[in-house]
Amino acid sequence: MQIKDVILTPGNGAFFYDDQAAIRAGVGQDGFVYVGEPLTPGFRDIRVPAACLSVGLVLEDDMVAWGDMMGVQYSGAGGRDPLFDVGAIMDLTSRVVVPRLLNIDASSFLTACSSVFDLHTGKRLPLCIEYGVSQALLSAAAHAARRTMAEVVCSEFCLSMPHRRVPIYCQSGDAREINIDKMILKGVDVLPHGLINSRSKFGVGGETFLDFVKWVAHRVKQIGQPDYSPVLHFDVYGWIGMEIGLDVQRIADFISKVADAVPEFTVNIESPADFGSTPAQVENYGQIVGILDARASRARIVVDERCNTLEDVRLFAEAKATHLVQIKTPDVGSIADSARAVLLCKENNVDAYVGGSCSETDLSARATVHISVATQADMMLAKPGMGVDEGLSIVGNEQNRLLAMLDRRRAQNLKAA
Repeated sequence: MQIKDVILTPGNGAFFYDDQAAIRAGVGQDGFVYVGEPLTPGFRDIRVPAACLSVGLVLEDDMVAWGDMMGVQYSGAGGRDPLFDVGAIMDLTSRVVVPRLLNIDASSFLTACSSVFDLHTGKRLPLCIEYGVSQALLSAAAHAARRTMAEVVCSEFCLSMPHRRVPIYCQSGDAREINIDKMILKGVDVLPHGLINSRSKFGVGGETFLDFVKWVAHRVKQIGQPDYSPVLHFDVYGWIGMEIGLDVQRIADFISKVADAVPEFTVNIESPADFGSTPAQVENYGQIVGILDARASRARIVVDERCNTLEDVRLFAEAKATHLVQIKTPDVGSIADSARAVLLCKENNVDAYVGGSCSETDLSARATVHISVATQADMMLAKPGMGVDEGLSIVGNEQNRLLAMLDRRRAQNLKAA
């Protein structure tokens, strides 16, 4: 399956790109706008609309396979690529990537990715390019094989046909109370994220955050179905370490305190602290995991910051330096590497969460559903956006459609046998 032309067109991400350094510094808000000067290079304002660049591969039969490139909400933070620049990415893609695409066979997904994502001037291409182009390449391979994208992943990674539904995790954004009610009423598997990204939301000694955790647990019991018991997942953006210090014992004690406050639930704490580098993060998170495991705590820590690429995932998984890895798909790069990251976690008995960002698009969200289901990840993010309903609908319905098609395929195979 040859590619005879490539289309590039700019578009919108589902949310915004935010300057995490400025927000951490305590800037105020005026409605939806952050007030103050940006601190992270590339940001002209603290909050800017998310952008994307769509890439369409025109195949020899005139079918067009699409993928979307974009950055993550907190671009330029925690070792991530800088703020997404549509013009610069379009120029680099046109000059370097398009000629490579016109010289490959799009029917073989992994081989095509290997050829297209070769080094440029001795360096890896921007990860957003790998992410968007790999989505298009997977779509093209699925079209050539007349199979779903998940089946292509299973075939190329020698995986069994998936059958298990992957639990879905929703994030609330700043509209916490209303969005949490939505999640509970819809029976979401994992909730609510909470966006604990400032001192005011975390509170002195973490008391504001602890009260919020208790409220979420109470609300689940108050308006949820009698047998409903979701995993409670909170992203604290390093605020445990920033508020109480970087001593691993004190951090583990605080996390235990949170879990003990809601004993009926499993509690995930994402990004409890930022130790400044990937090696330091691996070492210190490993100690926190050890302390929590020794206590048989119902709390689990989740790594996000300082764990971006496939190699980063390998370091954390092999060191058992986390209970759950967020595979932040735009930061990993090629979605082939996102699949590899899930499988790597499984090899090391570490849970894998196929995440991403609210700044993504419907197209990238649907592609990562196929990665999640094919590799049988432990959970996946409802994305894009921060409105709950839209992301849950896009990801949940794509999964339901996919599993229905795979059930039909199994039935056909049994009948043929």
